[in-house]
Amino acid sequence: MGEDRTRTYSWDDPLDVVRAGATLPGLEVLQKMVAGELPPPPIAVTLDFDLVEVEAGRAVFEGVPAEFDYNPIGVVHAGYTVTLLDSAMGCAFVSTAEPGTSWTTLELKTSFTRALTVDTGRVRCVGTVLHRGRRVTTTEARVQDSQGRLCAHATSTILVLAENTHGR
Repeated sequence: MGEDRTRTYSWDDPLDVVRAGATLPGLEVLQKMVAGELPPPPIAVTLDFDLVEVEAGRAVFEGVPAEFDYNPIGVVHAGYTVTLLDSAMGCAFVSTAEPGTSWTTLELKTSFTRALTVDTGRVRCVGTVLHRGRRVTTTEARVQDSQGRLCAHATSTILVLAENTHGR
């Protein structure tokens, strides 16, 4: 069957970020994550990708697809790519959110243009807000390889469940 492979990792309490988001604007929470002052969410640790840049309405993740991300047909599972896209789009929205905002992804549409493998190397996923409404926000994201080739792109609709508008 081949040699055994193992992977061990650890993560921080995901509620640390939730608690920070209750009192800080989303952009500040994400900036603290980029600076290492707040931990990444466990999904980012599990899939081994990082939030590397953030500004209002834009979030950038990077990762290197690994063998442990493979599916049974010998390429990186689509779930890896979709999770990168969803994370970038969600964080692009969060970068515009007031403290205490609750939200959820309502819809996500993904198109794949190039399979990822361990030979792909570092990928970069840029998410941006297309339209920021009071209740509904639309976002988009793209995954590109280190040579700038498009690997996947997506759009999402985000439903704002509750937003602290005090002081607006």
